[in-house]
Amino acid sequence: MGHEVWADGAAYEAYVGRWSRAVAAEFLRWLDVPPGRRWLDVGCGTGALTAMVLAGAAPAHVAGVDRSEGFVRHARAGTAPASFQVGDARALPLPDGSVDVVVSGLALNFVPDPARAVAEFARVLRPAGVAAAYVWDYAGGMAMMRHFWDVAAELDPAAAALDEGRRFPVCAPEPLRTLWVDAGLRTVSVRAVEVPTVFADFADFWTPFLGGQGAAPGYVRSLAEPDRAALRDRLADRVPAEPDGSIRLTARAWAVRGTAAGSAPAQGS
Repeated sequence: MGHEVWADGAAYEAYVGRWSRAVAAEFLRWLDVPPGRRWLDVGCGTGALTAMVLAGAAPAHVAGVDRSEGFVRHARAGTAPASFQVGDARALPLPDGSVDVVVSGLALNFVPDPARAVAEFARVLRPAGVAAAYVWDYAGGMAMMRHFWDVAAELDPAAAALDEGRRFPVCAPEPLRTLWVDAGLRTVSVRAVEVPTVFADFADFWTPFLGGQGAAPGYVRSLAEPDRAALRDRLADRVPAEPDGSIRLTARAWAVRGTAAGSAPAQGS
């Protein structure tokens, strides 16, 4: 059975990082945070969301925290002038009330105690600050993974135990809303964010599953070559292809936001 690994930034980018950027852009438009704010990206990974904040939100400063040293190295190399450090979402290395915006992209479901993490988001927020996150809709809306696990389970029923749709019940509107409300955040709202995921051909679809980053690629890496080939061939028959060979799917994430109690500080204070 595959072992889930999160360390190789380049492999992660090829797998889902490229789609995360499209979701991040829509997510940030929804947040519509004024310029000049201090941001914290929790579970920053390779820096995809951080880079979008720098490009489009005119922040005063952005910091990223992730438990993976490999991802933090990747983010530091390509996301200046943000600052990054290795850290735990359940014990953020920041003082109380020190940032205006806390965001987390595609990471909250991997935290062993997500309620504790969201409580930390609320702790480090300044009055009226914004806490927001998005996670993949693994159960039905992240089509590339849905096709993969459906086929994998047909060939190997034991693979179903690795399916993120089963493992992460938090990745749905009501569980996310409950986390935010229970952390004391206000005006909580949840919405779907859907983006196209277009692959040039089946090789473009399949190759990222060979990178070893995440549950599905980890599972592929664990297979003997005949089993890997059988999975590849069954997937090639299953995923819908256009006449030109391209594969056009969609990826849906669930996004949640809420605000801390209190009055907003003046810009730059």
